[in-house]
Amino acid sequence: MATIRATQAGTWKAVIRRTGWPITVKTFRLKRDATDWARRTEDEMVRGFYMQRGPSERTTVAAALDRYLKEVTPSKRPSTQETEQPRARVLQKYFGAYSLAAVTPELVAKFRDDRLAGGLDRYTRKHRPRAPNTVRLELALLSHLFTMAIREWGLGLAYNPVQNVRKPSPGSGRCRRLAPDEEARLLVAVDRYSNPMMRWIVRIALETGMRSSEITSLCRKQVDLDRRVVRLVETKNTSSRTVPLSLAATALFKEALNHPIRPIDTDLVFFGEPGRDGKRRPYQFNVAWLDIKASVGLKDLHFHDLRHEAVSRFVEGGLSDQEVASISGHKSMQMLKRYTHLRSEDLVRRLDRISHTSTREVV
Repeated sequence: MATIRATQAGTWKAVIRRTGWPITVKTFRLKRDATDWARRTEDEMVRGFYMQRGPSERTTVAAALDRYLKEVTPSKRPSTQETEQPRARVLQKYFGAYSLAAVTPELVAKFRDDRLAGGLDRYTRKHRPRAPNTVRLELALLSHLFTMAIREWGLGLAYNPVQNVRKPSPGSGRCRRLAPDEEARLLVAVDRYSNPMMRWIVRIALETGMRSSEITSLCRKQVDLDRRVVRLVETKNTSSRTVPLSLAATALFKEALNHPIRPIDTDLVFFGEPGRDGKRRPYQFNVAWLDIKASVGLKDLHFHDLRHEAVSRFVEGGLSDQEVASISGHKSMQMLKRYTHLRSEDLVRRLDRISHTSTREVV
């Protein structure tokens, strides 16, 4: 039974007491609004659909994201934790002042379109469109935030407003291969760099197809020079794998492990300087990498493109899809296909060999 009464502040308070439900109270400026809300709420209770929306109306997206970063993000892989921080800042800037209950599919769709159109870059003062995959990942974080609020935090949300919003197309993926002269310039530059770890990391990436995080997080016990393998425990897809080493890769690891500059206070193969706590962490080479590739005219080259190059070379060398996947760690042939951008000239040479063989058989 609902009770509507006036308050000393001149507002109207609706109080609902019903067996099997907690006492529900809400204040309105107009008596008509209080009566409508009480009637609607009692109807939901009768049908068993009622949920207390107060927490979702009082909790802002900014507060919910702060809770998410404290409670959920730490359970994810370190690489994911690093990338979620800047994504959360973007979401907080756009949705932060809204309550969770106020976020609608229309608002989420507007955020998607605004991000794809691009905001004003503070350095160039030009509009900078965001890549579709960047926006997809931001929407994925926002969607998981609402999922946690519904399933575990009990904030009184009826649905996830991100779920039915159209996501941007992921695109066809990068297709960046190293030309022979580009590779030569790059390797000369990394060989000349003052820290030899730069040289080892770049060349190992080209030889093995390992990701940068997989290389820099390696410990000495993971490298078996006798069997010529590297055992990766933590990878992007969470599955461990064993990477075989070519003769060149084996020589690079042997040089890195036996180098006289190696300190005795770390098990990392590629280590940085001690932090404030005295601990050494993986070598952070991104700044050096940006300087090196700019110096040789390869600003458009990403470090991950070296993985593309290595995996494509495995395919061009005659390895089967299953063999390549066991080295690269791809779980599906569809994902592996994105990395095997075979050069047209290499395919032409193969076709010529097939044609030449067929001609000899006819003769």
